[in-house]
Formats: sequence, structure tokens, C-alpha cells
Amino acid sequence: MNAVTPPITVLAGTAVPLRSSEGLGWQGFGAALVGIGQGTHRIAGTAQHRVGIHVGTPVRANCVCDGHRHARIQAHGDADVIPAGVDGVWTDDAHCTVLRVWMSDDFVRATSEQLALTAAQRQLRPQLQLRDPRLQHLAWALQAELEASEASDPLFAESLCSAMVVRLLGNVPSMQNRRYALTPRTAARLVDYIECHLDQRLTLAELAALVDLSVPHFKVLFKTTLGQPVHRYIVARRVERARHLLLNSGLAASQIALDSGFAHQSHMAHWMNRILGVSPRDLLRERG
Repeated sequence: MNAVTPPITVLAGTAVPLRSSEGLGWQGFGAALVGIGQGTHRIAGTAQHRVGIHVGTPVRANCVCDGHRHARIQAHGDADVIPAGVDGVWTDDAHCTVLRVWMSDDFVRATSEQLALTAAQRQLRPQLQLRDPRLQHLAWALQAELEASEASDPLFAESLCSAMVVRLLGNVPSMQNRRYALTPRTAARLVDYIECHLDQRLTLAELAALVDLSVPHFKVLFKTTLGQPVHRYIVARRVERARHLLLNSGLAASQIALDSGFAHQSHMAHWMNRILGVSPRDLLRERG
């Protein structure tokens, strides 16, 4: 992955947003790519849980967080985990870039409760310079969503963020003794529900509750049963609906995009090209 260099307008002791999830339809969580100026930054505790992942060239940094001091060389992918209400002071000896991910307490609590953890296990704890390849992989996927010309369905970002929460909580009970496929009847009910609600916002929590499963377990069973992750299946079904309407309905492409669950016409075109290899215009010409 290419390192991101903050623009030269980033001043010492300041932070400048470079990319943001605002406007992408993410709910209960978010992310931003931020240019950080050399110097000292005091960050007050917030109602959200935060993860800051260093992007690019290593930087020497000192921090004080939750009463602990830590001096380090902050390398690409190193993460600081700051639970809600915890503040701190960070001092960087050069400009740097940070991917900031935040989750509401409701989002974290809902995920942790579904994992059947004890009250103590549900608590996120402060961690400085966390080096976890799996967490990095999820973070870079979120960053790719911020930088994409056409973002994926918000369901994909929700899946990534819920996986980050599971990774940060640790001590997750093994699924060794749980079933690994949905029953045919349950799968059919789920597929019918998705088909009837393709034009609406669908969330992992909503779909998992429909079949009385936790979100983490639901994601595993869905992929095993239907052969694709949840978000990919739903996007594929939206593309298929759009294809059918473009060929048969006579509706305008902009209306078909909305009726198929896409944010707008260019969003539909992006996914049709990616999945089918044809554009809406190609299909309209085929319809004649």
C-alpha cells in the first residue's frame, strides 16, 4: 500500500482531514484519514471508542494516555486503541498520517453482547503501539473504502468494523461446537427477506437478528451457505435486479438505481461494470 503524505499546509500542532466517511452512509462507526502536523496534540476523551493507525513513514512519538507514558518509533500499521472517555497527549517529531476509526459505544456493546462475553471481557482497554496483522488488514480495507471513487455498500464497511471490534475485544469464544451452515428453511427465509428489501438499507444486525444469530456467527454461516460474504451477495442481487429492470421495465436509469438499492446512477454503473462487465447504457441499447 502506498504511504500517504500529508499536504504541506498541515501546520505544527494541527490536524487536517484528508478523507472522511462522512456522507457514505456508515452508522454507529466512521473513519477518516488525517494529516497530523509535527508537535504536540492533546486529544480529549469522547463518547466514541477510537483506533488510530499510523500510515506511511515511521515517526518518533511520545504519548501519555490513561496515566501511562510510552516512547516509540511509530511504524506503518501500528495502532493506538483509545476507549471512550480516555484522553491523552501525543507528541510527534515529524508530520505523519493517521487513519482514525471510531465506533459508538452502542456499536461495540451490541457486538460484544452477541459474543456471550462476560461484562469484564466486553470492555475495550487502552493499547498503545498495537501490532496486529489482522487488525491492519481490516484497517487498510476501510482506508480503501475512503479512497475509492465509488464506495461499496455500507454493509461492507459495517462488516469490517464489526470484525475490528471482535479483534480488539479478544477472548472470543470458539465456534468449534457451533453449526457452520444455515438450514435450508432458514436460508430461504433470509434470501426472501433480502429480495424484498433490496431497495432499502440492510444492516448486519438486522439480518442476523432475523435468524436469531450473533453478527460474527451469522457472517460465517452466511458465507458457508451461500458462498459469498453478505455484502457481496447483496450487491450481486442488486445488480441482477437493475439488469432485469433495465432490460424490461422502461424506467429511467436513475429510478432503476434507486429501486435496486443503489445510492445513485453512477454507483449502479460502477457495480454493473465490475460484476457483469457491461454498463447500464449497454443494456439500454440491447433493450432497444
